[in-house]
Amino acid sequence: MPMLILRLDVTGRPLDWISRRTAALMYVRGQVAWEAGEQTFRMLGGTARSTGQRSFLDINSIIAGRGIALLGSWDESTPALTNDGLFSRDNYLCMYCGGKFPASMLTRDHVLPRSRGGDDDWENVVTACKPCNARKDNMTIKEAEKFDIRLLAVPYRPNLAEGLILQNRNILADQMEFLSMRGATQRSQLD
Repeated sequence: MPMLILRLDVTGRPLDWISRRTAALMYVRGQVAWEAGEQTFRMLGGTARSTGQRSFLDINSIIAGRGIALLGSWDESTPALTNDGLFSRDNYLCMYCGGKFPASMLTRDHVLPRSRGGDDDWENVVTACKPCNARKDNMTIKEAEKFDIRLLAVPYRPNLAEGLILQNRNILADQMEFLSMRGATQRSQLD
């Protein structure tokens, strides 16, 4: 997977991951307001006939585009719930036995089963290994405790910065630091 560029709006709010090519187009079109990353990537162009020199464009790992994105408030931005995102949020750990598993051995478990009124959202799902999910079956947490099945962590809804971290497996250190600071700031504002 190629290294991606973190795109922000002009206020510094993270928006999404873009390819280096898309970032290059933003630079060429004058749409980059400022840069924040420590890493740069050099894209090479053609060679000028008159000088014999090759052209290049340095692209920063974090760029802010001109304008403000109309996404609503920061805390309203929630990434879509996917199994990949869920497993990543829970660090590929079963939230019942604590074991670490490959994705092929994991399932999405509804803390309050859907058949009993539970929602399919970030705050009601956890990662579970297949044996633990089968053992818990259609029980609530209270009922499962009688069979020594306990929830090891409370499920939570990641904010947009945390969601972007979950989306990119090849995140660079400066991008991770930027998003972690934004995510922590947002979490403290919500508390």
